[in-house]
Amino acid sequence: MDKKGAPKSIKLPEAIKVFRNLTNAKRFAIDIGGSLTKIAYYSTLSYRRANYYLDKEASSSSDDHSYEVSETARLHFVKFETKYIEQCLDFIKSNLVGSRESMAGKIIKATGGGAFKHANLIQEKLGLKVEKEDEMSCLIKGCNFLLKNISDEAFTFHRHANPEYEFQLADPNIFPYMLVNIGSGVSILKVESEDKYERIGGTATGGGTFWGLGSLLTNAKGFDELLDLAEVGDHRNTDLLVGDIYGGDYRSLGLDSDLIASSFGKVCDASRRGKNCFPEMSYKEADLARSLLFTISNDIGQIASLYAMSHNLNKVYFGGYFLRNHPLSMHTVSYSINYWSKGTVQSLFLRHEGYLGAIGAFLKGAEMCGENYSWQENYAGSSGLEQVPSSWLNSTVPVAQLELDRWGSPLAYCPLLAGTDYIPDTVDLNADHQARDYWLNCFEESIDKFVNAAIASQADSETAVERATQFKEKYIRRLHQFRKQPFSYGNLTVRSLLDTIQHYMREFDFPDPYISIKQSENEAALSQLAERLSYIDSLSWEAKQTELAVGMLAGNLFDWGAKAVVQIMELEQFGLTEARRRIPNRPWVVDDLNTWIERLHGPPHKQAAIFVDNSGVDIILGILPFTRELLSRGTKVMLCANSAPALNDVTHKELEVILHQAGMICPKIKEALEAGNLVAMETAQAGPCLDLSRLDSGLAKALQNVDLVVIEGMGRTVHTNYNAKFKCENLKAAVIKNQWLAKRLGGDMFAVVWKYENPM
Repeated sequence: MDKKGAPKSIKLPEAIKVFRNLTNAKRFAIDIGGSLTKIAYYSTLSYRRANYYLDKEASSSSDDHSYEVSETARLHFVKFETKYIEQCLDFIKSNLVGSRESMAGKIIKATGGGAFKHANLIQEKLGLKVEKEDEMSCLIKGCNFLLKNISDEAFTFHRHANPEYEFQLADPNIFPYMLVNIGSGVSILKVESEDKYERIGGTATGGGTFWGLGSLLTNAKGFDELLDLAEVGDHRNTDLLVGDIYGGDYRSLGLDSDLIASSFGKVCDASRRGKNCFPEMSYKEADLARSLLFTISNDIGQIASLYAMSHNLNKVYFGGYFLRNHPLSMHTVSYSINYWSKGTVQSLFLRHEGYLGAIGAFLKGAEMCGENYSWQENYAGSSGLEQVPSSWLNSTVPVAQLELDRWGSPLAYCPLLAGTDYIPDTVDLNADHQARDYWLNCFEESIDKFVNAAIASQADSETAVERATQFKEKYIRRLHQFRKQPFSYGNLTVRSLLDTIQHYMREFDFPDPYISIKQSENEAALSQLAERLSYIDSLSWEAKQTELAVGMLAGNLFDWGAKAVVQIMELEQFGLTEARRRIPNRPWVVDDLNTWIERLHGPPHKQAAIFVDNSGVDIILGILPFTRELLSRGTKVMLCANSAPALNDVTHKELEVILHQAGMICPKIKEALEAGNLVAMETAQAGPCLDLSRLDSGLAKALQNVDLVVIEGMGRTVHTNYNAKFKCENLKAAVIKNQWLAKRLGGDMFAVVWKYENPM
């Protein structure tokens, strides 16, 4: 890794929106279907990380921080119509590092029906030798990879419900499941492990059947046009319903009147009779298309549910060209599965089902994507569930893309969570329309504070203003997309909105816009630590416990992500004393302080894990005194901090420096550090919120011995873990620094949550 000071000129991000970072591509794979082609490649890219120095003399730069240039990896998956394959291969050829000759003899993994058909074209354009991989094997491998690595990848669909899309967490325990791949025909596969699967059935009635019969019945020119017709059609004009036969429900058999008794049953040999069997009815092409869609989908759903029940499988994932995240298709399949299984089988769909084969082909023998790494979706470079393509190649080829960034060691589920229904978000903005409107407006109105912080952090850079402007424009476009399609990237939550900001900041090379602010605030807070600890020690035991709680809450006010607090800090002298005055009188909105203090009369906890929030006053004058008290009771303490920067949140590397400096001030802290009773741990998080289902594996292992969890801060406590249940004692503490949210909780600005709970 090269250490460099803040450069005077930083390159602007590449203008090409698709096939990003192609010049650094190291390996390729391709999945060529009859309609869609998916190209996968692995690239390396350099990124800058801001180094934190509490002692400025330790920095080799004249600034108060420097940048460390590191290399990471990214997976790219680009999807387009197969008819454009030659144009896309030409683009790849012209943008690859080196010449075509340098690629000669190298291998490209290929799958799909077109792998043989286009093998010579790939050889001609790229000089790559095509190595064919089994299509079903690639599908399974790709599906396993997505389900384990991407949160909000799988979802259930309930048409006209609120919300229509319900997304699932990434789950390391995905087996067994059934995969129904609906292409031209249908293959049904039972998947029991990474390498154990079998094709247990299928049907020849699939997407090709729908397209073929639809071409005979209508004038639709393509698959998408046929789906569009079905969307506006009325199948009741062509299908014979139970009510048409019996005049209502068939109660003794439990058949509702609107169930289809016979697909196309109202269309009776019109050419021979010269009229419909039901003369009062008339039908259009759209009605025929809808009836056909229902016929195919119901058939697939019934067959899939029968296979699932006979093999005792309750999770069925659907994929393939036929679905393509089309609402009516997903609704029909879901309804059929639920009807025939009587609700015992769950139908699930995948946001990126079109990439399964390409992902699987790429993973074949790709050591850099092994079990030693985890991968996360890069919101800055991925397409969502848009109905209209958001990216184009050379203004003529519509494409969609998925980007995954490598993220260190594998992530793990927090072992202290109780039950299996953990959701790392308190409010689902897909379902809560009022909250969605508020937060989308809130983020759009506050975007300038991020822009200003970004520019100020690189004041000497000639490109800072332009990059910050691009960041703003791109983020606002994403917010506008969320207004139209809130489900585009999975669950829309405050957490995902904040995470998207961090992804965009990194894309436009603002690795830590608040680092200088954090550095100066930490220095100031450390200078006050000795006096703060001396004051706390002068109090009676009971008064000390209250002061520690109030001090932790007052420290949590120092949040550069909160507009109301920023305005206060910019207009007046604001320290811990002033912040303490802002804490409202008790009782608080959630006030378990008395219960907490009563618990402290009992035996000490063996080990505590404290998930910390902000730098400066928060961590140093709020959390450290609270930590010191636990240590004095004989409790071991892990302070858990972000692995990467987010706003003014303290990071793991910064925390290690802070603890070292605090140990030079406080002998108890120094002693605990040396004895290993106080340690800093990283969470693998890179945002202001906390997803306990995706923690650093080392931290997850260490948490097994913890009997007290403390979660601090509005993002970690209120936005994400307010309803989380634990197997151990837990304390959630936050000050609400948002007027709208405070009123929702029944309080006013700076309302307090001090929530203590016993094990579940």
